[in-house]
Amino acid sequence: MSTGTASAGQISGTRAMLRRFRHHRLALAGTVVLVLLVVACFGATWIAPAKQGVQDLALGPTAPSWAHLLGTDELGRDYLSELLYAGRMSLAIGFFVAVVATVVGTAVGAVAGYVGGVVGEVIMRLTDLFLIVPAIAILALALNGLGSSPVTIVLVLSGISWTYIARVVRSQVLSLREKEFIDAAKVTGTSTARILVRHMLPNLAGIITVNISLAAASAIIVESTLSFLGFGVQPPRTSWGNMLSQASGLVGTPQVYLLYFPGLFILVTVLCVNFIGDGLRDALDPQGRQL
Repeated sequence: MSTGTASAGQISGTRAMLRRFRHHRLALAGTVVLVLLVVACFGATWIAPAKQGVQDLALGPTAPSWAHLLGTDELGRDYLSELLYAGRMSLAIGFFVAVVATVVGTAVGAVAGYVGGVVGEVIMRLTDLFLIVPAIAILALALNGLGSSPVTIVLVLSGISWTYIARVVRSQVLSLREKEFIDAAKVTGTSTARILVRHMLPNLAGIITVNISLAAASAIIVESTLSFLGFGVQPPRTSWGNMLSQASGLVGTPQVYLLYFPGLFILVTVLCVNFIGDGLRDALDPQGRQL
């Protein structure tokens, strides 16, 4: 096959994938909402109604109004602004955990599947060991001992999030290594590293992409849980999770809206990411080519 024909085939395949993704209405809506949320959070310096941390103690907590769309907290800070600034931390942690965990999990799974034998079995038994460890307890202990900086949170969350993609990648590689194009690469003397990078990874692009989206949603939830329990992001840094924690004592009071809005932002974000993951999975599924 000529280079031109191969390129045309790739373009056609990409167009077919995008067409299938567009047919997934929830995924398309989730993409639009998530993009708007990311732009609003990381563009909060220009978009937010007030600067981060600006207090008006005389104003105090007020219910949502035209002046403050999501109300103000007990320090008189505009709550919408605080949520947008806090979203930077939650979204960044979710993204970096998803990328790091996927890279590590893909590398581990690919090596375990391709090399096989004793090495592969040892790697997967270690992976199983990570799977049976109670994640929240280990995370709490690790963060309590190492500190709760954003970098530490990303590394610790990534350290327990790579196992799922490792198992999935291993199963795919076990299947791919029996294919004729892999045998042909071996015959020509292609190195193991080159086979994994040039021949295996392109065939794993679908599950890797889907895993990144789903891992991001999981990381946002876990970070919020840890922050709610007091082990995650610590003041003066803010995330949606520790905003939930700070408002947890307001149930049954007129200021309970301070609890609802961070939870709503987390819910919307996770739903959008999950919808996108579902859409990508359907779009990249070879069985969906008839669409």
